[in-house]
Amino acid sequence: MPDAMDNILDLKGRVALITGAGQGVGRQTALHFAAHGCRAVIVNDYFPERAEAVAAEVTALGSCGIPMACDITDFDVVMEKTATLAREAGGLHILVNNAGNAGPTGQLDNFPAFWETGPDDWSRWLGTNLYGVLNASRAAVPVMIASGGGSIVNVISDAGRVGEPHLAVYSAAKAGASGFSRALAKAVAVHKIRVNAVALASINTAGIQSMLADEAAVKKMLRSYLIRRLGEPNDAANMILFLASPAAGWITGQTYPVNGGYSLSQ
Repeated sequence: MPDAMDNILDLKGRVALITGAGQGVGRQTALHFAAHGCRAVIVNDYFPERAEAVAAEVTALGSCGIPMACDITDFDVVMEKTATLAREAGGLHILVNNAGNAGPTGQLDNFPAFWETGPDDWSRWLGTNLYGVLNASRAAVPVMIASGGGSIVNVISDAGRVGEPHLAVYSAAKAGASGFSRALAKAVAVHKIRVNAVALASINTAGIQSMLADEAAVKKMLRSYLIRRLGEPNDAANMILFLASPAAGWITGQTYPVNGGYSLSQ
């Protein structure tokens, strides 16, 4: 337990793996971690150039940025790369399952009705948002146990909490990741690993830029938010940092909305 006078957000000595960290929330989380003393940050992204660019930013902040270019839905590759890079970094203490949306090139637009879709359409949502979380967690947990414990933060969506009619399969995948978070929290607590989730509403990232082109549509959307603006990567990264840090040492199995008041939690 940290002393009351300690910097309770200090990640000194810890090694983190962040999936989908080549841009947006994942990138900002990597920079937050580096700025708060993380010894090394493994930066996963589908695109090697993005992973390498963010890893360089992490290194410039005094941490050790390690690029991990791979598709998070490829179980065998995720297992191999996680084990290899964590060994090189000297362990693994934090996992942030951030990769999401419709995969590496998908956008949150052009939604056909669920009953007009089929398994080929569903796989891109289920793969990244659910199987990616399972894959990275399966690869990370044994290494985290060997490292003495730590924290897993799963980035989900308010769609998984309230359901979005135009994003039925995405909502299902995110709800699945949320349920998995609670189950895993119970399973790994004995190993001193905490598991929590952060439920995001619309964040100003590359994944929604096509939606933002319609100014009238944006104004209409923001009427659903008590805080009348989109979220920024910093908003999400702040909560992720908190849950990964000693400040959240007595918190596990919870889902925290970071959503500008889009939906309310009891």
